[in-house]
Amino acid sequence: MKRFAGICLLAVSASSLTGCGLLWGKEGYFRDRGGDYLDARPTPAMQLPEGVQVKHLDPLLPIPHRIASAAAVAEYKVPRPESLPVSAYSGDFSVQKSGPLSWVVAQRIPAQVWPVAQQFFEDNGFKIADERPHLGEFTTEWQAASELNTSLVRQVWGSAPSDLQTRFRVRIEPGVQRNSSEVFIDQAQRSTTSTMDAAWSSNTVTAAEADGLLSELNGYLEKRNEKGDSFSLLASKTYDTPKRVTLVDGGNGAQVLRLDASFERAWSSVGRALEAADIGVVDLNRSTGLYYIDLAQGAKQDEPGFFKRLFSSKKKTAETVSKERYIVRLTAINQQVFVNVERDLDTLAPADISLRILEQLRTHLD
Repeated sequence: MKRFAGICLLAVSASSLTGCGLLWGKEGYFRDRGGDYLDARPTPAMQLPEGVQVKHLDPLLPIPHRIASAAAVAEYKVPRPESLPVSAYSGDFSVQKSGPLSWVVAQRIPAQVWPVAQQFFEDNGFKIADERPHLGEFTTEWQAASELNTSLVRQVWGSAPSDLQTRFRVRIEPGVQRNSSEVFIDQAQRSTTSTMDAAWSSNTVTAAEADGLLSELNGYLEKRNEKGDSFSLLASKTYDTPKRVTLVDGGNGAQVLRLDASFERAWSSVGRALEAADIGVVDLNRSTGLYYIDLAQGAKQDEPGFFKRLFSSKKKTAETVSKERYIVRLTAINQQVFVNVERDLDTLAPADISLRILEQLRTHLD
């Protein structure tokens, strides 16, 4: 019996191998046809009976003329593409230029570049007139060249006119690559006798002074990095926090938080505020601006393991869980973001619970 079973197994194996050859081999039905074009030959056009009127059709895949040989004389290897130039990104900091636009690329997140960029301007005699860390932007005051660092003036302006005042606007934005930043500088000039604000000369108009200042800023960042100075987040802990957080009436009797910030920065700030308030986030949807929270669950509560969930008898009912869950919604309008609390997607949360959650958020946002 065992011998018969072995013979059957051998016969089945042989037939399966033969079948694979018929299906997947060189002559099989499912063979690789990737190289068939190498054996293709031109054929004469189809001849139609006399008297038949047809539209002239051009060949779909014509063979170009002046080909030395259509036959494959040897195996052809596709050449590897040339390597991309990487010299521009060889360091952590570099000045990039595309047409008239120039900027500094830093392999640091914006919150780390922010305090160092401010320190560069202050060390060279600039006075910060306005700073909006929630937008990643600060502006210097109107100043004459005589008020600034002499060495910097010589490097950037050469011989700067004494009858002009200059100010700069610095923008630090998230870079294309992960954990990188891009620093842009705009410039404005006016007469020393003028009290009117002049229009910004964007980098798209190529200001030589702004380009020179970018080079000096890039060198400053490199030196700070070589010295081992810290690009710490502690020095920029308010970088992306909203400038103002106000509790206002939403118009329908419910309270809402108004944040003076862009949606991106408000989203990350509210997320950190929920964690700081020890409010558990069970789900989120950034594209629609929704945080799904559970007041009965802490922000750092560990999920039970598989066996603990399987054998544990302490389980919340669906009704108990639903009573503890709410939605924190972020709605962006211009440069402001409004935060409200909802019971579900169609119902607002009770006024007392909504106010309690928003007060906790405001406490950790201010």
